[in-house]
Amino acid sequence: MAKRIGFVDYNPDNFHANIFLKFLREDLSARGFTVSGCHALLDSEAKEWSSKNEVCYFESPDELNENVDVFAVLAPSNPEVHLDLCERVLKFGKTTYVDKTFAPSLEVAEQIFGLADEHGTAIQTTSSLRYTEVQDFVYQNGGREAVRHMISWGPGGSFGEYAIHPVETIISCMGEEALALIRRNDGDFSQLIINFSDSRTAVVNVCTNSKTAYSASVTTAEQTAYIPVDTGKLFLNMTSSMLDFFAAGEPSIPRAESLMIRQILDAAMRPEACESFVDLA
Repeated sequence: MAKRIGFVDYNPDNFHANIFLKFLREDLSARGFTVSGCHALLDSEAKEWSSKNEVCYFESPDELNENVDVFAVLAPSNPEVHLDLCERVLKFGKTTYVDKTFAPSLEVAEQIFGLADEHGTAIQTTSSLRYTEVQDFVYQNGGREAVRHMISWGPGGSFGEYAIHPVETIISCMGEEALALIRRNDGDFSQLIINFSDSRTAVVNVCTNSKTAYSASVTTAEQTAYIPVDTGKLFLNMTSSMLDFFAAGEPSIPRAESLMIRQILDAAMRPEACESFVDLA
């Protein structure tokens, strides 16, 4: 089973690289995975990070490839470089996790998936908000088929970087059959109203520069429940799921969901989305 992970990043001195490394060396060490190397676009910064964290640094992707079994493409704040990073490693055909936000646009997301298919590479992407008490509630109360309406809340520094989290919460619980959306307010308190198939609906609240907590409400035919998210477990759950993906060698998240998440984010950024519903179908 694949055990050696290669980090591929813009600058690995970021929260995701540090927390993944911490969990792999501590909480999840019994699973036997190690970070065996790193390659990054910012060479000098990456060398400094690698030296400080005792991770081997490789100046070329080919050298990194010789020393790892799987790849984790990170750069969580720089999705604009994900295609470049993926072009460097997907060609090796090794199972590859790509951090949020997968791509800066639907077009680029499709390019990355196409590149993975071209090389027969298993690929998966997700936000940490896919692994929470919200999904647990849905699975324990009839599954996706039972969900009629949802509301999700999420904070963050900007809509562009953090809207993915409450959107991922919705799509992971309701599926990819979103039909249209409208956006109310493009400031710090932005709201998306999304129509789904079978007359289902969702509301996404992106409350940037605020103390809003991650949470959701789920309405089924039986009840409506408000569910706070325990952020203390988010990244541990996410890291564990990444290891599950590496161990299985095949994605557990439907590609259609990842593409719909990007499509929703693209549509929400269109000026006309603040005036009327924009089709997603």
